[in-house]
Amino acid sequence: MLSRLGDLLASLFVSETPSTGSDEPLDPAASSAAAPEGIAEGAWADAEWNDDTVVLVDESGRATGTGAKSQIHHESTPLHLAFSCYIFDAQDRFLVTMRARSKPSFPGVVTNSCCGHPRPGEALAEAARRRAGSELGLKLDEIWLVLPEFRYRATSANGLVENEICPVYAARTSSPDLALDRSEVEEAEWVPWQEFAASVLSGEREVSRWCAEQVPQLTALGSTPADWPAADESRLPAAARQA
Repeated sequence: MLSRLGDLLASLFVSETPSTGSDEPLDPAASSAAAPEGIAEGAWADAEWNDDTVVLVDESGRATGTGAKSQIHHESTPLHLAFSCYIFDAQDRFLVTMRARSKPSFPGVVTNSCCGHPRPGEALAEAARRRAGSELGLKLDEIWLVLPEFRYRATSANGLVENEICPVYAARTSSPDLALDRSEVEEAEWVPWQEFAASVLSGEREVSRWCAEQVPQLTALGSTPADWPAADESRLPAAARQA
């Protein structure tokens, strides 16, 4: 399926029912400059959101309120709390995903295993477990904090902005069989971590803005996830420590 969409998906990213995953490799050039056919600027306004409540934060990471995900995401998205998760199996294979083409933000973009927003009062690690289960059909046996202070801002091809304080977690699963929620994940595949990281660092594989910024920081921690130390949770933003 992805091979048939290759040319179309090569223009997805601007810098700044369950089913199983496909065995076909994800297109490494699935993110670049122009919006694909059918995805117009401002298209998120009429898109169908898997809505939830998001925690808004100030520049210091303190909670300032909440808002519906569909309402706070636009061309001037306020700073809010999120997470990224990198999931590995027992062989240190990494789960790389392609975001669903129907998603309002960064549709069709290749990225890390899962991302999301904690609900008010929900711990980030528990939010990651929840999303891994609902989006991927995976149970996480182990999860640990690796990049507690990561933050980024990026603009999707349709003009929608992500603006997040987004701590990063690593996780392991002993049951790598997938059950994808196609409203969230278009495709997914398990790949050797070092191969994936090298392709991102070399520019051979184009990925989401946040993933492109996270991979160098992760490889600086060690060559394999087993080398990555658990970060001190006191370094998390205040809004995350309140959960």
